[in-house]
Amino acid sequence: MNHETDVVIVGAGPAGLFAAYYAGFRGLSVAVLDSLPEPGGQITAMYPEKRISDIAGFPAIRGRELVERLLEQAAPFRPRYLLGHRAETLEPGFAVTTHRGTRITAKAVIVAGGIGTFTPRPLPAAEQFAGTGLAYFVRRLDDYAGTDVVIVGGGDSAFDWAEALHPLAKSVTVVHRRDTFRAHPGTVAAVRASPVEIVTGAQVTKVIGHEAVESVEITHGDEAWTSPCQRIIAALGFTANLGPLLKWGVDVHNRRHIPVGPSMAASLPGVFAAGDINDYPGKVRLIAVGFGEAATAVNNAAHFIDPGQPVFPGHSTDAGAS
Repeated sequence: MNHETDVVIVGAGPAGLFAAYYAGFRGLSVAVLDSLPEPGGQITAMYPEKRISDIAGFPAIRGRELVERLLEQAAPFRPRYLLGHRAETLEPGFAVTTHRGTRITAKAVIVAGGIGTFTPRPLPAAEQFAGTGLAYFVRRLDDYAGTDVVIVGGGDSAFDWAEALHPLAKSVTVVHRRDTFRAHPGTVAAVRASPVEIVTGAQVTKVIGHEAVESVEITHGDEAWTSPCQRIIAALGFTANLGPLLKWGVDVHNRRHIPVGPSMAASLPGVFAAGDINDYPGKVRLIAVGFGEAATAVNNAAHFIDPGQPVFPGHSTDAGAS
């Protein structure tokens, strides 16, 4: 199918969703692409139940709820969502074609693709139980209620989920192959003070079960033992890749970040970038910062599309927006 729009936004994470709202506020039509089947980007895929505490105006908000609020905010402007569509090519004149053959012609492009496509690092001992006990991300906390959970990893995700799950689960065990952790020290301290068992210098070497996980073998040096387990969370990190975007003719640093100027403009005129994917001196990678970058990118894209339009349109209160 072919579509025409004023702005095409690549990425349906928080920055992309806020850009969709703000483009609508500026009177621009919008199409939002994302390779994932649901909006929300990394939040939806990796930590929908995590409480986020650095969003202005919210002492804490669950990731899932933040995505719902962003979709609600943009809804009056009827953005077109093309989910499960990976942006493949960018032609001159801003025609973006997806891997499914859909072509979107736009007047400007805003790249809000976060870290690009990401693939979880596997837990070899448990691969055969994917979908029947093995998970890489916790989508719903309630799915773990009353179960024995083993979390493999020592980063923020591992400890965030340990902290969130132990009040619901029958037991939670964190297994990490090192004696030190990459997770935030405050979260590590909270988990240490909880009933969660932490096993360091160890690995999950075997998963036991028929149609689903029943127990795991944990090995520490020359010692090995079996622990009850119905749910395994492999929080071993992930690999990220900007993929086809690297061939768009836009400058990319270290195959990871798009350098931008104060207007969030990339090296190719008419292409802007917001959120974790962009880079500039003093860059801070927070969702809250991405919101501001999205607004800046949209306002400058509006001026690029129609130089007669001011970069700053005034405040939403001046327009009588509710």
